[in-house]
Parts: sequence; C-alpha cells; structure tokens
Amino acid sequence: MYCQGQHGVPLDYTEAAKWYKLAAEQGDANAKFRVELMLGGMYDEGRGVPQNYTEAAKWYKLAAELGDADAQFKLGEMYDEGRGVPLDYTEAAKWYKLAAEQGDADAQFKLG
Repeated sequence: MYCQGQHGVPLDYTEAAKWYKLAAEQGDANAKFRVELMLGGMYDEGRGVPQNYTEAAKWYKLAAELGDADAQFKLGEMYDEGRGVPLDYTEAAKWYKLAAEQGDADAQFKLG
C-alpha cells in the first residue's frame, strides 16, 4: 500500500521499505521472492532507502535463486553492467538464460 499510495494510504517508500524488510525476515515462502524483488528495486533506484547497488544485487539474488524471472533478469543486468557486483558477462548470461527460459522477453533479447 505504501509503495503505491493506494486505498487512502499515502505514498511513502521509506515506510514501504520498512514493511518489506519485516516481511522478508518472516520467511513466508509464498511472498518471499516478491518482497525480495521489491527491496532490490528500491535499493537499485534509491526509493525510500539510500541507493545501494550492492544491497540491490543481494536482494535480487535472493529472489532470483527462488526462481523469480524478473529478479533473474535484474540480476543479469547487474552483472552485465557491473553494478553492485563485479562485471561478469558469463554470470550475466547465466541469469538472463534462466529468466529467458521462463519467457522473459527482455532476457531473451539480451541473449540474442
């Protein structure tokens, strides 16, 4: 709600980040990869938290390892650009391929 400013709740990325972190710590398997993906995006873009590519990559990787195609693509980008992780085209291709195999068109394009 805070991340989108909906249902009468004001848009507040800092508050959203606080609740996402709490949810991630609870370990709910059903929501875990979505929470981790959202936190990765918040650190990647500096929404509600200081921009920190290393922290973004950490959260993307947690979600990517759970099989989330969006996180796999974003982690591939991080390796492809050397943001928050060492520049590593082999590692980028690995994550792009995992996302592409799930139908992610952006990842398929990056592999092309």
